[in-house]
Amino acid sequence: MFPIRDSVPRRSVPVVTHALIFINAIVFFFELMLPPHGVEQFFYLFGIVPARFTHPDWAAYVGFPVDGYWTILTYQFLHGGWLHIIANMWTLWIFGDNVEDRMGSVRFAIFYLVCGSIAGLTQLLTNPYSTLPSVGASGAIAGVLGAYLMFFPTARLIVLFPIFFFPFFFEVPAVLYLVLWFFINLFSGTAALAGPEQVGGIAWWAHVGGFVSGMLLCRLFVRRRRQWQPDEYGFEWAWEPRPR
Repeated sequence: MFPIRDSVPRRSVPVVTHALIFINAIVFFFELMLPPHGVEQFFYLFGIVPARFTHPDWAAYVGFPVDGYWTILTYQFLHGGWLHIIANMWTLWIFGDNVEDRMGSVRFAIFYLVCGSIAGLTQLLTNPYSTLPSVGASGAIAGVLGAYLMFFPTARLIVLFPIFFFPFFFEVPAVLYLVLWFFINLFSGTAALAGPEQVGGIAWWAHVGGFVSGMLLCRLFVRRRRQWQPDEYGFEWAWEPRPR
């Protein structure tokens, strides 16, 4: 199922959501200008390579910089192909604006990067000996999905579901879509631990870590609304009797 739109209207311009999509697009177009070998080096340098942290001797031998912890942030802006970035940015476009509404732009930016960092650390801890780079914004976006589930449990989604190459559109509860998405990733991540040679190169546990962190942390980033004092009235209250 591919989400097309949701039922929650936005209340303000999602500045950070737009900025994140723009930055990811700029980085991706930069990748397209690199030769194949240059893209591989770029991913190894700025992506998360778990063995880089768990085997420092190997990392020094192959030439990794010593201070590589900033890759916990930079990996979130790299993508391995057109399908990868389009799927991620479209999902961020669908769900990010409403979560940004609830948090405010600055809090949402911090929340996004924190969830992406926790997602990267989860992938590192569950696959510590991997020498392959993990890249993509999906871990951070998974955190946005977790927050959306907590903030808008009654929302509904229009989803695209292809049947025999024919597109069909359905309306489903957002909670059903998000819970199903989470358990697919949890099951796939468990299968990857059991037999990693039979599972593709998707960072399933980064998705799980990002989603859970988004659910647990989202309430800490909710924008606090200003409480009106008894002697403060907006224009709409001008002709109403004041409390005695």
